[in-house]
Amino acid sequence: MPASAALAVALAAGLDAAFAEPPARVHPVALLGRLLSRLDPSSESNPQSPSHPQLRGALLALLAPLAFAAVAGAVVAAGGFLSTWVAAALAGLLLFSTTSLRMLLDAARDVTLAADSDLETARRELRALAGRDASALDAAHVRSAAVESVAENLADGLVAPLLGFAVCAPVSLPLAAAAAAWVKGVNTLDSMFGYRSNPLGRAPARLDDAVMWLPARLSAVLLAASVFRFALPLSARVRTLARRPPSPNSGWPMATMAAVLPARLVKPGVYDLDPASDAAGTPLPTPADATRALRVTNRAGLLAFALAGVVAWV
Repeated sequence: MPASAALAVALAAGLDAAFAEPPARVHPVALLGRLLSRLDPSSESNPQSPSHPQLRGALLALLAPLAFAAVAGAVVAAGGFLSTWVAAALAGLLLFSTTSLRMLLDAARDVTLAADSDLETARRELRALAGRDASALDAAHVRSAAVESVAENLADGLVAPLLGFAVCAPVSLPLAAAAAAWVKGVNTLDSMFGYRSNPLGRAPARLDDAVMWLPARLSAVLLAASVFRFALPLSARVRTLARRPPSPNSGWPMATMAAVLPARLVKPGVYDLDPASDAAGTPLPTPADATRALRVTNRAGLLAFALAGVVAWV
């Protein structure tokens, strides 16, 4: 079991490096998203005002991730009847579908490269990374948004499902796959429903806040470890900055990234993460800062894969 779980992590890491993500037509998370979109009362294709929205939102938050996890666990368990290694391969494929590192870095790289040469394209492509209105952002603020997004998405796009998989792998491989799928299901629900404007959004958002508490802080540690500044997330300045974003979790990797570069990360009108404590302040990210942020995130992501493999093995 330890060897097969570690093999699954290694397979997921290799597939991520080679292909970035599965084809959309067979991507389990994309299929989940298409199914959930039919339940969204705020969508144009399904306009309605649901009765008892909080109850329906709570049931959705409870049942949808569990159903996704049950399918993932059942697939791996079925493979186990054939061979342990078949189960490991299926678990690796499922873990690959619930994690993302290369796609995140590629999208951020496209935005940061376009910021100075084709600002309109950069603003448009930023939508794939950050949920904000980019129409009035200048090049420096576009780079800031991209850097913030790679730090934040390291947590929910990679560290969280890997953590679920690694923690449950010593118990059973199907349970580990189910845990990764459950975490991804929670993240997907939050990204689709977790807005104040959505009548069903309260429960998915609160559940995601609870699930992401540890992965967000672990992601901050991994970012700091990737530049050998292990105690950085514990510093008074990072802890202060981490509390500025309205999310209870996303501020931790973003504040750590701001301190690592160092660069000022700003979402206008929402938060300002300036690692300098004096009046002079720190500039917004330069192209060199954005490039360094991608390298740091890549190292932190590879470290996350390695640690998950070690924990699964042990």
